[in-house]
Amino acid sequence: MPIVWTDNEEANQLLDTDPLALLIGMVLDQQVKMEKAFIGPYELKKRLGGLDARSIASMDPDALDKVFRERPALHRFPGNMARRVQAMTQAVVKDYGGDAGAVWREARDGDELAKRISRLPGFGEMKTKIMISVLAKKFGVKPPGWEKHAASWHSVADVDSPETMAQARVVKREMKAAKAQE
Repeated sequence: MPIVWTDNEEANQLLDTDPLALLIGMVLDQQVKMEKAFIGPYELKKRLGGLDARSIASMDPDALDKVFRERPALHRFPGNMARRVQAMTQAVVKDYGGDAGAVWREARDGDELAKRISRLPGFGEMKTKIMISVLAKKFGVKPPGWEKHAASWHSVADVDSPETMAQARVVKREMKAAKAQE
């Protein structure tokens, strides 16, 4: 099932084919509409002239901040997200030699997959579960035991049309409201 998380075909294709773009999109997927978060890697690639974990990891933080703030800003909180994306790419370089796909490709089982993803800056428990669902449903990454670590709710992993995007948005809003009442 191809990714259709933005209204830009090239952005969707990038998410579908570039593991680093997928991780960046997931990091950006908070406090903005999903479409805004997931077009972010495409816009970042255009601004930088490419997406490379080593390049982003070693960039001057102020320079990356400026790239994120360039209008239109890549996120509602461009400074925070620039720092998070840079920290995530630094972890990918340190732990996976700059190969974002190695985060999941080399996981022996679901426990290891969840551990690898949750260690990345910007990935808390919920985002890790969503990422595991995305990997399973969109990319067929299903190491033994992955199911117990996957999101059990309708998420971006289930989006394949404007209608399912609207459903995911409703679920996200309801979960946020429930958490606020706790």
